Amino acid sequence: MAAHGQKTAKYIFVTGGVTSSLGKGIIASSLAKLLQSRGLSVTIQKFDPYINVDPGTLNPYEHGECYVTDDGAETDLDLGHYERFLNERTSQANNVTTGRIYYDVIMRERRGDFLGKTVQVVPHITDEIKKRMLLLGESGEYDIVITEIGGCVGDIESLPFLEAVRQLKFELGENDALVIHLTLIPYLSSAGELKTKPTQHSVRMLQESGIQPDILVCRTEHPLPHEMRRKIALFCNVQPASVIEAMDASTIYDVPLLMKKERLDQRVLYMLDIYDDKDVDLDAWQTFVDRLKNPKHHIRIGLVGKYVELHDAYKSITESFIHAGAVNECKVEIEWIHSEHLTPENAGEKMASLDGVLVAPGFGERGIEGKIAAVQYVREHNIPFFGICLGMQMAVIEYARNVLGWADAHSTEMDSETDHAVIGMMEDQKNITNKGGTMRLGAYACKLQSGTLAHKIYGKTKISERHRHRYEFNNLYRADFEKAGMTMSGINPENDLVEVIELANHPYFIGVQYHPELKSTVMAPHPLFVHFVKASLNNAKQKRSTKKVVVVEMPTEPAAETV
Repeated sequence: MAAHGQKTAKYIFVTGGVTSSLGKGIIASSLAKLLQSRGLSVTIQKFDPYINVDPGTLNPYEHGECYVTDDGAETDLDLGHYERFLNERTSQANNVTTGRIYYDVIMRERRGDFLGKTVQVVPHITDEIKKRMLLLGESGEYDIVITEIGGCVGDIESLPFLEAVRQLKFELGENDALVIHLTLIPYLSSAGELKTKPTQHSVRMLQESGIQPDILVCRTEHPLPHEMRRKIALFCNVQPASVIEAMDASTIYDVPLLMKKERLDQRVLYMLDIYDDKDVDLDAWQTFVDRLKNPKHHIRIGLVGKYVELHDAYKSITESFIHAGAVNECKVEIEWIHSEHLTPENAGEKMASLDGVLVAPGFGERGIEGKIAAVQYVREHNIPFFGICLGMQMAVIEYARNVLGWADAHSTEMDSETDHAVIGMMEDQKNITNKGGTMRLGAYACKLQSGTLAHKIYGKTKISERHRHRYEFNNLYRADFEKAGMTMSGINPENDLVEVIELANHPYFIGVQYHPELKSTVMAPHPLFVHFVKASLNNAKQKRSTKKVVVVEMPTEPAAETV
C-alpha cells in the first residue's frame, strides 16, 4: 500500500448461497486474520437484511447473543468473531441493518432532504447502503475493508444490498473491489458423490443480480478433486485458482490455517493488485490451536442459564472458555444447565460433580429461582463461582436471603413490591418506554479495591468493561452486605454503582455487573475467565487428590490339603 498520505482502502464483499449458516463470518474473519498477519490493516463489517434497527430487541432464541461494542452498539454476534480473530475493536459503524438504513432514509425524507422527490429503493436506499459500506474505508485507517452480506443470495430482503454491491464494484474499479461467494458442495451418501449443481445455481442467481463473483469458497465435507474444481470454475466463470476448498474443521480456529493452505489471501492480494512480500505470521495462532487440541487437563464447568437450548445465545462465553482453557492447557467441557429445571432439591444432583459454575446473564423472571438455587449450592459447597450481569445480581439476592436473612429480597425486575429491593432500576431508566438501545450500554470505567480478588486478577485498579443492563445493585444496602462479609470490590467512579462483588471466605466467588466475555480474544484471553478456569482446575485436582481410595481385601485361599 502507499507509504505516504491517507490510505486508500480496497473492498472485499462476502456473500453466501445455497443455505444460511455456512460460516460467512468465519471465512471473513479468517481472511482478515491472514491479511492482518501480513502487516495490512483490516476491518470487517456486517450488513444484516432484517428490519430490526439493531439486534438489541431480538430474542436470543431468534438470533443468538447480542454482541455489544465499546461505543454501546448492540450488534450481530458475528462482530464477536471479528474481534476474537483480529484482536481489534469494532464499533457502531461495523454493523448495519435494513431497519437502520430505512429508518435513516425515512427521517431524511421527513426533514425534506430530498426536496420533494419520490424516495425509492434505487437510488435512495442503495445510496445510503453504499455510503455505509464506504464509511470505514474513508477513515484512512484501513488498507482493506471486508463487508459480509447477511442472509442468502435469493432472499428478497438481500436484494438492495446486492444491488449496492453491484454498483460499488462498477464504481470502484477492477482492482479496488472483489466479491467472494461462499457456497456449499453437498455430499450425497447414497450416490457416494460430491455435487456441484447447488453451487452452479447459487452463482447463477448472483449473476442475475448483476454480480460476477471473483472467488468461490466451497464448504465441503470431503476434499475437492482437481477435476471438480475445474468444473466449478468452468460453469461459474472463475479461474480454477479462485475455487477455494473450505473443509469442515474440528474448530473454527483451524479455519485461518486451512485458508492459508488454500492460499486464499494470496489470491485476494493478486486480484486486488496489492504487492505484499511479507510472509504470513501465524506462529502465535498455531501455538493457541496446538494447546486447544492437545490439553493436559480436563474440567467440567456448569453454565446455568435460561437459553441453553440455543448455545449461540452464550457464544462469547463459550468462546471465552476456549481461550482461557488454552492458556491453562485445559479442555473446558460445558455442562448446560437450564435454570428453569433447577431447584434447591436437585441442585446437588446436577452440580456436585462440577469443577466450577457460571451463572449466565439474561432478562426476565423465568428461571430466576433456579439461578438463585445454583448460587446457594456453590457458595455453601465451596465450588468456584462466576456470575455475569444477572448472574451477579442473583448472587446478591441469594446472599441477602440466606445470609442476611431477608427472605423476600429480590430485584424489582421480578418483584416490584419487595421490601428488600437489593437490585433496582437506575433512576434515569425509570421513565424510558422505548426498549431498543436505551439500557446502560458499552464501555464504562471501574475502580477496583486494592488487595481484593478482582485486583489480583486484573493486576491494576482502573479497568474498563462493557455493559448491557438496566438494573443495578441498590446502594441503600451496601453497608449491610459489607458488614455480612460480601466485598464490593469494583465501583464505577462516576456514579458510585457497584460493578464487582466477591467473597473472601470462599475458594473463588466473584460476580460482575458487566460482560467480560465481550472482550476476550484469541490473543488476549480475558483474565476473569483465565483465573476462573484456573480455580476450577485447582478444585478438580484437589477433589482427585482427596478422593478416598477404598481397599478391598481379597479372601485368602484355603491351604491345600495334605494327603
